Amino acid sequence: NRTRLIMWVIIKFDKKKLSSLKNDFFKNLGTKPIFYSPKLKIQKYSKNKLNDKETFLLGDYLLCFHSSFCNHNIIEILKYCKGVKYFLSGFSKSQIEIEKFVNKCKINEDEQGYIKQSFFEFKGKKRFKFLSGPFTNKIFSIINENQFKIKASIGNLNTIVSKEDYLYNPI
Repeated sequence: NRTRLIMWVIIKFDKKKLSSLKNDFFKNLGTKPIFYSPKLKIQKYSKNKLNDKETFLLGDYLLCFHSSFCNHNIIEILKYCKGVKYFLSGFSKSQIEIEKFVNKCKINEDEQGYIKQSFFEFKGKKRFKFLSGPFTNKIFSIINENQFKIKASIGNLNTIVSKEDYLYNPI
């Protein structure tokens, strides 16, 4: 029976009310659900100093796991909890994909629980922007790469950086 497999939901939530949302879910479900929201640690320059900033990979979406989510009436009750904007529809048909995504995130987390660069796949992209490290906000092209390092061209400068130590995104 397909409905028995429904255990993950995707919630659009108010970040300022996350603790209220968690408490309300616990009260309504009777047991603690598992909440998962993969995080990134990016770096920003402020007053000539590089500062760490935590950001959510999914923005204001949260993954939540509980065996009671197979009961549609439970979802109807929970959608009125403080902090819930709405439940993303179609989650019941995407359980396998959600589980694969969560597993991929967990495999690619560092010791502090932040997503590592190894999570991202950028095949065919040409230009990137550093999100962390001494080259934060600098645009670069990949000259060469292997499993652990990339040789990057930043303007007239060529450098080699570790894939594990720095985050970057395509632009």
